[in-house]
Amino acid sequence: MNYLLKNTIRLLIFVLAQGLIFGQLNFGFGIHPMIYPLFIILLPFDTRPVVLMLLAFLAGIGVDFFMNTFGLHASSAVLIAYLRPGIFKRFAPRDDYDVLKEPTATEWGYAWFVKVSGVIVVIHHLWFFSLEYFKWSAWKEIISSTVLSTLITLIIFILIQVLFFKKPKSV
Repeated sequence: MNYLLKNTIRLLIFVLAQGLIFGQLNFGFGIHPMIYPLFIILLPFDTRPVVLMLLAFLAGIGVDFFMNTFGLHASSAVLIAYLRPGIFKRFAPRDDYDVLKEPTATEWGYAWFVKVSGVIVVIHHLWFFSLEYFKWSAWKEIISSTVLSTLITLIIFILIQVLFFKKPKSV
């Protein structure tokens, strides 16, 4: 399947799943699982930053449409798309990434995936909840929502990786 078609389908699936399923779940304790950042993480390594931010904006505004959040998801998604190349560079292997491989747990290992997606999700959630509460007096709620939502989101990310991404065939 070609690059454009595969990522267009992923964008639609993640936005619809977030808007229709995960956005409607009520865990309580300020927990809001968000799976659409996984779409931004899974984009190929050699995606240009401008394209990353444009796709992130489309994903975020799509989720905002479903959740009626007026740009919170879009701004959080664009922020992590902007920071993604630097985060990937920070966790790059010694001989850099193979651009023919995808940034998945099956390709690069679960330890790498959890570290990279953990940093990206913490930044995403911290920005999202800071904008949602938008007052310094709510710092406890911002921190607790960020931590709890990050844990649930990472568990969902790992489940998605285990269930939907196959181990690559070795030649």
